[in-house]
Amino acid sequence: MKRIVTIQDISCLGKCSLTVALPIISATGVEAAIIPTAVLSTHTMFKNFTCKDLDDQILPIAKHWKDEGIEFDAFYTGYLASAQQIEKVITLIDSLKKDGNLVIIDPAMADNGKLYPAFDAEFPKEMAKLCSKADIVLPNITEACLLTDTPYREKYDKAFAEEVVEKLAAQGAKTVVLTGAEFDGKYGVLVYSSEKKEYWYYAQEKIDAAFHGTGDIFSSTFTGLLVRGKTLEASVEIAADYTAECIRITKNTPDANWYGVDFERAVPYLISRI
Repeated sequence: MKRIVTIQDISCLGKCSLTVALPIISATGVEAAIIPTAVLSTHTMFKNFTCKDLDDQILPIAKHWKDEGIEFDAFYTGYLASAQQIEKVITLIDSLKKDGNLVIIDPAMADNGKLYPAFDAEFPKEMAKLCSKADIVLPNITEACLLTDTPYREKYDKAFAEEVVEKLAAQGAKTVVLTGAEFDGKYGVLVYSSEKKEYWYYAQEKIDAAFHGTGDIFSSTFTGLLVRGKTLEASVEIAADYTAECIRITKNTPDANWYGVDFERAVPYLISRI
């Protein structure tokens, strides 16, 4: 069985980060090992949440695995709480990575033109160092702009999206998967291969709803499918469709919770697509 290690926080309630990544990767038929970077009582959309930083556990866990001879097929990172954690994740990947392993980075740090409140203006520079090691990086347009020091535009065209994506690829990532790419009346995922110098765009119907954690759902689904053996294109399509189905179900469910999407109800749909 293929094995992924995913490195991000645990929000004990809230349907994001590891509480999304673990079940979704498992549903794709891939083993999910985890390194929790912090434990939060809820995600940060709640008030008065608790947070226990696990920064001091990242490298000891990696050392134990290396001592045990444990190997992985892919490294997948999500929300990292500090520049220090980014440095440690880079060290972890350098220590454990073998030839043929994939490094997939979701630079979860910003949306809608703004950094998340926990990060300062220097954080994107540190995240860019991690993204430069990626085989595949999965930013939204805000994150892509921040990683490339490009002024953010709320409205943009295809030429601007391609400019930002190519600047990001030039930093080292082999493939850029730009999520939530909306231009020229279309909405979807823009994929760029720096090796082939080729673009591919998967357009979708935009659903008039917004929920926390959908980026984590896409990234986790995409990673699980790709490591399972699906093509890049199929992994993007199924991950995008599954994320949309999660949003659609949640929007149409009267008892749905406000703090995340009901991805659990859509798991049968995901399995049917695999």
